[in-house]
Amino acid sequence: MSSIATKTGDDGTTSLLFGRRVPKTDVRIVANGRVDELNVRLGMAKALLPAGEGGTKDFIEQVQRNLVNLMGEVAVAPEDWERYAASGMPNFDEALLGVLDERVVRLEAEGFTYKGWATPGATLPAAAVDCARTACREAELGLLRVRETNLLNPDRAGIILRSLNRLSDVLWLEARRQESLAGE
Repeated sequence: MSSIATKTGDDGTTSLLFGRRVPKTDVRIVANGRVDELNVRLGMAKALLPAGEGGTKDFIEQVQRNLVNLMGEVAVAPEDWERYAASGMPNFDEALLGVLDERVVRLEAEGFTYKGWATPGATLPAAAVDCARTACREAELGLLRVRETNLLNPDRAGIILRSLNRLSDVLWLEARRQESLAGE
């Protein structure tokens, strides 16, 4: 079995998909770090949700799988976009935007109340979801920088960025829902 410690990054570089080396400060690598942070924070929120939150946990799992696919798309040089498309590797699922829009409608229909801006931290699950929300905003900013440098496939950028923007809305609502469920 090979080791996770390849030592190839000791010089401050890392590989994109298909082996192209770039500095670890490359905007794609930085953006993927932010997406990874979002994925980890979603995992923490999922772990802290109370029992009986299967639907929310399943939803978070669906988002997490899509984030892994997104990181693959981001880690491709423009010269390799066609190669990536032909490889059969999974893309960020465009259907996720519809799922997110439906979730906003469903959460808003639940009728929990919120006034003005929230002060996170009323409950541990709500705070964890709020942490994921702020990580989502950072991931979105990182991906906007990738798009600005023409290193995000323009055929995919729109759906990806709209989905992350909507995800932060869903996470804000979900945090308020968690507070409401706890009677806060």
